[in-house]
Amino acid sequence: MTDLNQTAFQKYTGVTVEKMEIDTLVVGAGQAGVAMSEHLSKLGVPHLVLERNRIAEAWRTGRWDSLVANGPAWHDRFPGLEFDGLDPDAFASKDQVAAYFEAYAKTFDAPIRTGVEVKSVVRNADRPGFTIETSEGVIEARRVVSATGPFQRPIIPPIAPKDDAITQIHSAQYYNPQQLPEGAVLVVGAGSSGVQIADELQRAGKQVYLSVGPHDRPPRAYRNRDFCWWLGVLGLWDMEAAQPGKEHVTIAVSGARGGHTVDFRALAKQGITLVGLTKAFEDGVVTFQSDLADNLARGDENYLALLDAADAYIARNRLDLPEEPEARFFLPQPECVTNPILELDLAKAGVTSIIWATGYAVDFSWLKVNAFDGNGKPQHQRGVSSEPGIYFVGLPWLSRRGSTFIWGVWHDAKHIADHIATQCKYLAYRDAGQRQAES
Repeated sequence: MTDLNQTAFQKYTGVTVEKMEIDTLVVGAGQAGVAMSEHLSKLGVPHLVLERNRIAEAWRTGRWDSLVANGPAWHDRFPGLEFDGLDPDAFASKDQVAAYFEAYAKTFDAPIRTGVEVKSVVRNADRPGFTIETSEGVIEARRVVSATGPFQRPIIPPIAPKDDAITQIHSAQYYNPQQLPEGAVLVVGAGSSGVQIADELQRAGKQVYLSVGPHDRPPRAYRNRDFCWWLGVLGLWDMEAAQPGKEHVTIAVSGARGGHTVDFRALAKQGITLVGLTKAFEDGVVTFQSDLADNLARGDENYLALLDAADAYIARNRLDLPEEPEARFFLPQPECVTNPILELDLAKAGVTSIIWATGYAVDFSWLKVNAFDGNGKPQHQRGVSSEPGIYFVGLPWLSRRGSTFIWGVWHDAKHIADHIATQCKYLAYRDAGQRQAES
């Protein structure tokens, strides 16, 4: 649904707008906020969802024009609704994903109010709950759920050159090749975003340098099953802790052009120049680590390990799935790998743009409660914060590897909603006891 008027607000909260009291306030109406609202609605918990922009705004304006979901439509969705008119094996466009969440919110008449920014949340000192300052007034809530997700503040590392002659943008501000000036492009970061952007720019006629760091590289599909299916049946989506040393390793996967396995050798053959991890900029020269071959080798190991696990699963379960020996064939190492570029004079190479596909940081500056450690990281157990009444949903590894994916958010939200509903029951018992004592 869209903005709530005063009558609607009173309908969902049971109080007048002037009083602005609610049991649970959910901050953010992306996939995490919509999932949270569904579960709270099913459990009868009075709540309100505030969104400073529109429902699923990050999918609308925080992604490039041609982006599609990295998982097929049968997988990257909530259990209660399929994508309308989309083949289950297809990859939804960003606009289709945004429309999906709008449609999903309407299925249960979600109490979402858009265009309202939450500025601060402070625990009350003399009464239960929290005081929330918003762009449209003050709200009192017993509980607050942060559903703002992990992609809040784009990160451009401090090594970025201070050079006005070069156009520099984060991948969050990249929309299409036409927005960049004439000249070559350096894309820093070879996760899903960096790889897809580099590929698009090269196909548009740009000379592209792609800086490749450590990464995982799963097959798009293997033996007639998408990698999302393989991670599911192998129990990898439900891993509850990251492998040591791989907490921040990016994943190179793509649903673009119908979906395909990311192959860095193929990208080099296509015309993209691969370089190692970006090290530093000085006097117009960028230097790279000599780790390109090692990074590709570690990615290959990850790729082959999943093929091995899939083969073993097929044999163990006697599945009739076609063999795919060609999946283990690698192209020869390209020149840019056997003779890597360790430094590049940007002007001489004609590089006029740098796209930083270097990830995001969270921003909880509005949440002024004791729910964070010394590094500002949320302290929680499966989204239940160390600060009573504060919850988190949509964060990486909240409960499992799949926590930031659409379906994973939905399951995490259910756990948190159950916790909130239980607290409401305890509170109702206490209130009933007080009323009985007063009668």
